[in-house]
This record gives sequence, C-alpha cells and structure tokens, in this order.
Amino acid sequence: MQRLGLLLAGLGRRERRAFADGAGTVEPFDLLRRRGVAAGVLRTAEEASRREAPALLEKLDRLGWHWVTPESEEFPEPLGHISDPPLGLFVRGRLPGGPSVAIVGSRKATTYGRQVADLLGRELVAAGIAVISGMARGVDAAAHRGAITAGGVTAAVWGTGPDRVYPREHARLAEEIAGSGALVTEYPPGTPPRRYHFPERNRILAGMTAATVVVEAAAKSGALVTARFALEEGREVFAVPGSILSPMSVGPNTLISLGAQPVLTPRTVIDALKPDATPVRGERQLDAGPWNGLLGPGEALSADEIAERAGRPIAQILAELLEGEIAGTVLRQADGRYVLAHVRRAAGERL
Repeated sequence: MQRLGLLLAGLGRRERRAFADGAGTVEPFDLLRRRGVAAGVLRTAEEASRREAPALLEKLDRLGWHWVTPESEEFPEPLGHISDPPLGLFVRGRLPGGPSVAIVGSRKATTYGRQVADLLGRELVAAGIAVISGMARGVDAAAHRGAITAGGVTAAVWGTGPDRVYPREHARLAEEIAGSGALVTEYPPGTPPRRYHFPERNRILAGMTAATVVVEAAAKSGALVTARFALEEGREVFAVPGSILSPMSVGPNTLISLGAQPVLTPRTVIDALKPDATPVRGERQLDAGPWNGLLGPGEALSADEIAERAGRPIAQILAELLEGEIAGTVLRQADGRYVLAHVRRAAGERL
C-alpha cells in the first residue's frame, strides 16, 4: 500500500483524492474504478504498482530523496489534519519538527520585502521556529537565506518533481536548504513546473505550519492563495504592512484590514507561536545608523540621489559609502544602488 500511494502521487488530484478518501476500506483499484477514473489511467497505475515502484524507490534513493507517508513519524503532524492532505511526500533532508511558520510573498519583491523576509527568517529560527517557504524568487528565497545565515532550520516545498530544481538559478540554494532542513514535494520524478501545481503546493505550505506570514503580495498573488488555505484550515495569518503607494503592499494591507495580525517586529510572530522563547540577545532590527535621514529602510538609492538628499559633494558621499560598505552598514546592489545593511548584529557576531 505504501508503494501504491507513492505511484498514485503521479495521478491527477481527483484520482489521488479518490484513493485517499477510501483507502483501507476498499481495494484501491476497485475504489478508483467506482469513482470513474479512466480505464487507461487505471491500467497504467496497476502496471506501475507491479513493476515500477521498486525502480522509482531506487531512483529516489540515488537522488538523495525518500518517500514519507502519513503513517511515518517524520510526516508533519499538522499536515495530516488539513482537508486535502497529500498521500505522501518526497523528501530530501529531514523535515523539521516543532513549531514552524510559512513565509510567503511576491516573486517581484521590493528591496523592503526582501529585507523583511530575510530579517524574519533570521529571527524566527533564532527563536527555535522553523521557516517554511517555496524557494521562489523574491520573498521566498530571502526568507530561506535569512534562516540559513542564522544557522536555523528551513524547508522548501516545491511544485515540481524531486529531479526538477525550479527556478534553475536556485540550485545552490536548494543544496543549502537540504543541508539545513528539507526539500519537499508531492510530485514524482519527471514532473515539470506546471502552473496549477503551485496553488496545490501552497496548501502544503500552509498545512505544514501553525501560521503563515505574507510579506509582500500583489492583488492576485499566489501568496494570498496560501493565506486563504491557512485561514480555511484554522491557522493564524500574519501580514507585513507596507506603503499604500506600492502595488506589492495591496495583499498584506488588505489582509490586515480583514483581521490578519500586522507584523510590527519579528517578536509579533515569535510571541504568538513561542511565547516562552528567550529574547535574542542584541535582537536585530531595522537600523539606519549613520545614514539616518539619507537612506531609509527599504530604500535603494544611487550615490547621486544620496548626495542630492544630503546636499553634499558626490566625492564625499562616495567616500562615505565605501566606508559604509567596509563597516557593513550599507550594501551596494548589482544595479549600483545602495541599501541599508538592514540588521544590527549582536555583539561579537561576524558580518
């Protein structure tokens, strides 16, 4: 039955649900047949159950993945209670235990969104809370990297098969995530990144965690789909407030207006999930430092723009920016603009 469930993961969602709803009470293929599953699909699954399961398990092992069923102690306990749980999970690494939070947001995140996601990733893992996200560009990647930088546990839920890193440029990030936590997908090897997989993936993101934090999201963002799943399953939803002038703030600001708890600092989330967590010594926070009034949190400005704002010669500003880069108070982006190195590090912590 365990191997059959693994193979059925390759069927459509309707067929998987038919199997899950009646597993243990009726012979599985009879059940699928009664539910109207196409004869060709059934023949494929029956043949696979006899011949392909051993080969698939062997392939997974070579890739460094294993199959985790709901009966396993490793299976995330909260995920088993959602209305549409997966038949199992393909996992590389070790699924986190204990409290966890989903951090989600736009692939087209602003500097502010990436900074906040990184900050949340760092602070939550420092408090013993695992960070779960989708390894997408923008907010997801920043949250994972923040958690990894702080030496904590993070997991990425994919919308592709175990052998399909998506997006491709995150191959190195995937390796780092697997080393600190886990890569997770319900789709079998060979599954490409189809559009409808990501809303399906989002239910697992929300289902694995006690709460979801939306950092930035446009009006029709997939992050709002994750928030909806979380609300439907009775999980907490947090949202990071943003500028009313930014389209990336429409989603979280709307969630707040509908009752989501605004994230004013990382402690907002930590106190909700781990009220007994010891405050992090020298807790990081947004800090303009010597750039106060010249470069604000979330801003990205060129040297010319900073010089104009300061009313000082560009040569002087460039010298100060160089000193700031060396000291770790500002960062120069690939486009040449400067942003705050947005965390004040604890005493003794290396840059």
